[in-house]
Amino acid sequence: MKTRAALLREMGASAPYAQTRPVMITDVELDPPGPGEVLIKIKVAGLCHSDLSVINGDRPRALPIVLGHESSAEVVETGEGVNDLRPGDHVVMVFVPSCGCCFPCMKGRPALCEPGAAANTKGTLLSGERRLHIGEEYLNHATGVSCFADYAVVSRRSCVKINADISHREAALFGCAVLTGAGAVINRARMQAGDTAAVVGLGGVGLSALLAAAASGARRIVAVDLSDEKLQLAKELGATHLLNPRHITSDADLLEAAGGPVDYGFDMAGAVPAFETAYKLTARGGSTITSGLPNPGARFQLPLAQIVGEEREIRGSYLGSGVPAIDITRYIDLYKSGRLPVDKLLGKTFTLDEINEGFDHLASGSSLRDAIVL
Repeated sequence: MKTRAALLREMGASAPYAQTRPVMITDVELDPPGPGEVLIKIKVAGLCHSDLSVINGDRPRALPIVLGHESSAEVVETGEGVNDLRPGDHVVMVFVPSCGCCFPCMKGRPALCEPGAAANTKGTLLSGERRLHIGEEYLNHATGVSCFADYAVVSRRSCVKINADISHREAALFGCAVLTGAGAVINRARMQAGDTAAVVGLGGVGLSALLAAAASGARRIVAVDLSDEKLQLAKELGATHLLNPRHITSDADLLEAAGGPVDYGFDMAGAVPAFETAYKLTARGGSTITSGLPNPGARFQLPLAQIVGEEREIRGSYLGSGVPAIDITRYIDLYKSGRLPVDKLLGKTFTLDEINEGFDHLASGSSLRDAIVL
C-alpha cells in the first residue's frame, strides 16, 4: 500500500528547518505485515529531541530513514501469529522492541534487549526486515516504529495494547515522555515518600519525572531549566524550588537556591552541563540518574575520590528501566485517577506537512510535548 511519510535523507541541516526542509513528506510503499507484525494507522505522534538529534546529526542513524518513535495508533491488520490484537484495538508504541528470549529480557530488563538494540541500530524491524521502500530503494525504520506517517508496520513486540478510554493525544505521551521520565523515578530511583529530588531539564520527559516524584511523596522537588515559563509550570505541578542556571554564579549559590543537596539528581536534558548540574545537586550517598541522550561523543569528568568517599551512585535509565507492557498500563491508570496529570504537558499540535515547523518549535526550547496529529 501507499502511505505518506516523513523521510530524512541527510543529517546536519541548519535551522530554521521551516526554510531548509530537511524532513520531506513523500509517498512511500509499505509492505504488508509479516509474521509477528502489525499494520497500524497512526493517530498522534509526539515530537521528541531524540528525533531532532537525528536530524541535526547528534545521533547518527542509517539513512534514508522514516522518523518518529512516540505514538498512539489503531490496529488495522495483523500478521501471522499475532492472535492477541484485533483491528480497531488501540496501541501505544514502544521504541525498543523486546524479543523476550535474550539474557536482559529474561532478567526482566526489556529496555536492554540485545536483538532489539541491534535491529534499531540497523534500521530494521525486530525480524530484521524493512517494510518501507520507494521502488527498489528500501528505507530504514526509526527504532522499529517510524510513526511520522499515516500508516506503519511494526513488530508486535513494539506495541502495547491500551483501553480506548483516553484520547490518542493523551495516549501518545506514554510511549516515550511518561514511560522514560516517570520510569526513571519509579523504577530506577525507586523513590520513597520523604525523599528529595532535583530534575534538570523540563521537557516532556523531565516534567514526567517531576510528576512521578510528586506522586511518590517527595518532600522537596527542585526544578531546573533555562526557561522561566517552564519553571512556573513546574511549580504548578509540584516543584518546591525553582532554579534557572542563568542566574547562578557558583556551586554554593546553586545549593542554596535548591534548599540544599538532594537524594536523587535527575538529568533529563541530555547535555553535559545538565548532568554536571544534577551531579552537583546530589547529596553524599545519593544517586545521579540520567535519561538524556546526548551526542555519543559527549564526555564528562568526575572526581573518583568523591564517588568513593561519599558513596555516590551514577546510573543510566533507558525506556524507564521497567517493563513497558506493565508500566504503560499502570501509568495510564495513575493518570486517570488524577495522580499523574500528564495532560498538563501537552504542547502545540502540527499536521504532518508542518513537521519541519514543529521541529523548529521543539528546538526553540519553548515547547512542552508537541505532537503531529494525523
